[in-house]
Amino acid sequence: MLSTKTHRHLLSLDELTASEIRQLLATAIALKGHRLQLAQGQVLGLLFTKPSTRTRVSFEVAMAQLGGQSMFLSAEAMQLSRGESLTHTARVLGRYLSVIAMRTHAQQDVDLVAAESGIPVINALTERFHPMQVLADLLTVQCAKGQLERLTYAYLGDGNNMANTWVLAQAILGLELRVATPPGFAPHPAVLSRPQVVSHPPQLYTDPLAAIDGADVVITDTWVSMGMEEEADERARLFAPYQVNAALMSHADSDAMFLHCLPAHVGEEVTEDVIEGPHSAVWEEAENRLHVQKAWLATVLGGA
Repeated sequence: MLSTKTHRHLLSLDELTASEIRQLLATAIALKGHRLQLAQGQVLGLLFTKPSTRTRVSFEVAMAQLGGQSMFLSAEAMQLSRGESLTHTARVLGRYLSVIAMRTHAQQDVDLVAAESGIPVINALTERFHPMQVLADLLTVQCAKGQLERLTYAYLGDGNNMANTWVLAQAILGLELRVATPPGFAPHPAVLSRPQVVSHPPQLYTDPLAAIDGADVVITDTWVSMGMEEEADERARLFAPYQVNAALMSHADSDAMFLHCLPAHVGEEVTEDVIEGPHSAVWEEAENRLHVQKAWLATVLGGA
């Protein structure tokens, strides 16, 4: 069983141990398809300052399947838009809600809400980390391959929040991860310098062919995250060699699986024949957001 702590947060993946990650994945599998009343009378607040499809819907469905309720809280519809501080907002929300999932730009904002609200806070995406997505990715690999170990993982593209979180995952679980990015776009130095990562570092490349060679799992993400639109043309030029296309996938293992957290810009970081092809597991990956989030909500609300 996952250890439960008062007001336990999930702000970054390295707040979990390897055994807790494995237990969370087992709980997610056990809860698939089940509707429970573990969260009856409890309310999840979705505090979002970024657009969302998968994150919002999967959290709302997860909470409904646990017997609880959700409340969508866009910053534009709250007093935050009129200058109320995030500190004051967090203190008030903590007196109404049972748990908060926050999707925003700055990691420091999620950390602040966790410090001030007095209730469990989940990082549903920041510019630095995306822990729930990588947990869903791990669940997808576990279900497809029957294991997480003895596999080679290749991440190609931008060293963004997904890359940072995969770096933490490989260090915690002892996986083999190769990350290929253009020069200057590697995962964040503060992530690479964390003690766990220093003890078990990823293999960093600038050559996508070296990273994908024989890989069992191939991962990519958009080259232009929200807020980077002005860099789109330059990024398209720099990242073009990292496009996951049929030619690049041919260097991976013949049974390799392809992951993308979505939304995908088809024709940029991935081609249609890959994302719609036999290697693709992106739709199962998207579904698994629901299952891992339901497992974590069940844990922090005291039912798992």
